[in-house]
Amino acid sequence: MRILVLLVALLLSGCILGKGNQTARNNFNPAGPWGYYSGPIDTRWDADGRTMTLLNELHYTDPKGVVWIAPAGSVIDGASIPRALWSFMGGPFEGRYRNASVLHDVAYDQKSRPPAETDRMFYNAMRCSGVGVVEAKTMYYALFRHGHHWRAPRIFAGAKAQSENNVPRAAPVEEGELAAAKSWIENANPSLAQIEARAGQR
Repeated sequence: MRILVLLVALLLSGCILGKGNQTARNNFNPAGPWGYYSGPIDTRWDADGRTMTLLNELHYTDPKGVVWIAPAGSVIDGASIPRALWSFMGGPFEGRYRNASVLHDVAYDQKSRPPAETDRMFYNAMRCSGVGVVEAKTMYYALFRHGHHWRAPRIFAGAKAQSENNVPRAAPVEEGELAAAKSWIENANPSLAQIEARAGQR
């Protein structure tokens, strides 16, 4: 009886566990409020120890029906995620927000959609994967405020800048600022538009 109740709860939530080495929950329900993934992710660590290669295509359909694809063979390094958030959320290849991180990295490289739309996709994809609202909104705040988006070339973590214009895709984030933003989000439960307004006040 308990197993039946658990299965019903999973179906109602629109999220089920992925297969293979997938640790994040995937949403395969097209009617889900956060969109849905069409299959699990399969990756391999590269020899350099800091990048990962996607072994199969990762498909995500956002709540507006826009399809985001990370092609097989994509090399990802998590550089589109501010490093200060790694200790807050875990590394970009870990836990429930890995799928969203992969899609975000690839979308930042492709530059085929506006940065703001790409960051919104990241938020929705995180929620689809089971990331909590406070964590997802805090990540969104940091991306909106500190992301360089298309203005800067890609640099792998730990690499040295070769010129003034060669800067990481995400600027450093002060831990105090991040903690204040997280506290505000926990207490006020702001909308994404309100988060954008606060993050835009530089």
